[in-house]
Amino acid sequence: MSEFRIEKDSMGEIKVPASAYYGAQTQRAFENFNISGIRFSTDFIAAVGRIKQAAAKVNADLGLLDPVSADAIQKASLEVIDGKFDQDFVLDIFQTGSGTSTNMNANEIIAKRANELKSGSDINIHPNDHVNFGQSSNDVIPTAIRIAAVLSVKDKLIPALEHLHKTLLAKGEELKDVVKTGRTHLMDAMPVTIEQEFSGYARQIELAIVRIESALERMKEMPQGGTAVGTGINTHNEFGKRFAEEVALKTGVNFVEAENHFEAQATIDAPVELSGQLKTLAVSLLKIGNDFRWMNSGPNSGLGELQLMALQPGSSIMPGKVNPVIEESLTMVCAQVIGNDATITIAGQSGNFELNVMLPVAAHNLLQSINILANAATTFADKSVSGLVARKEVINQMVGKNPILVTALNPLIGYDKAAKIAKTAFAEDRSVIDVAREMTDLSDEELEKALNPMNMTKGGFTE
Repeated sequence: MSEFRIEKDSMGEIKVPASAYYGAQTQRAFENFNISGIRFSTDFIAAVGRIKQAAAKVNADLGLLDPVSADAIQKASLEVIDGKFDQDFVLDIFQTGSGTSTNMNANEIIAKRANELKSGSDINIHPNDHVNFGQSSNDVIPTAIRIAAVLSVKDKLIPALEHLHKTLLAKGEELKDVVKTGRTHLMDAMPVTIEQEFSGYARQIELAIVRIESALERMKEMPQGGTAVGTGINTHNEFGKRFAEEVALKTGVNFVEAENHFEAQATIDAPVELSGQLKTLAVSLLKIGNDFRWMNSGPNSGLGELQLMALQPGSSIMPGKVNPVIEESLTMVCAQVIGNDATITIAGQSGNFELNVMLPVAAHNLLQSINILANAATTFADKSVSGLVARKEVINQMVGKNPILVTALNPLIGYDKAAKIAKTAFAEDRSVIDVAREMTDLSDEELEKALNPMNMTKGGFTE
């Protein structure tokens, strides 16, 4: 049996692997774009399958596609959604900027499979005439970006962030009685409880969810129905509205037709906005991850306030060394997401007149950011936050020698005298309360009240 078959398109004949479900246009693109080996994600491929499935249903309902072909296309599209043909989506993301090659990749796969599935019809289901009926790559690909991103955020990222949020709050509650040295400028500052510190982290994640969910509202406007340039040529004037309703029904997400198809196809402003919120989340997680690394540092020559879970040996040469590997993984994810956002920003600027011409690379980077943030947030919650231990003896010793505790004495003895006590305590490596006993007339009861670290975490004057 031959390893190849001959396929034809408007440019002539070309050899295609005999077992492949794709056809001539995909093969030409495969040969043209041997760039990176990076292919579209399964989430994106599934979104394209959803588009083809919904389009066939709507076009049949409108009387524009025969029922047998429409039924076969829907069945084949469902198999694409389920991942049956992922191996046949062979094209590099660095291709034609509209993503036409990948749209035709889907059309060819679905047409071939639909012809196998159809029954009772002599119609040869065609990639362009039937599967792509009433569509253009120029509305399919930007619509696929939005469907894939919204579903990935809804099904993966938001649940992961909610889990991390709850885990941070729970760990803070567990350690609410532990008072540690606060730090500003990386220098000792007034005390805080671990619960207070972790509440700040949790609020960062809570706000990230709010920001991302807000951006999803613009992402739910779908370009589909604008066809080539936004005018809707070669499709029914009800197609866009009915298409959005069909996708909403199938996904349970309130997708709607774009309010303005020219904006929806000429720009990727909504994906750029979402990417910006993902970048903000990455910045938050980078800060949290690095705080954990600092608090875990040592264990003897660093801060050593927290002991993170020991997950694997940390060195090939230093026995017994354990590193904060989850935090390091998390911060690398954050760096990647920030870089992805820069790429998406440049892609967003690259629309010319009625079409953006960097759709594939924007799609890849946006979906990668969503997925790696979701995975990293879950891993951080489960393999770091939930299992960390506070080293209370170390924390208490550092708090007791923190010269900044004298701040609580300001209302009683004045700033200048308090500063002298702080400098003396630091120079002699003694506790503030011991030095204050020698340098003030305050009673032990007054000093113990004023210099109680837990009282200082409650704000206001110490009483």
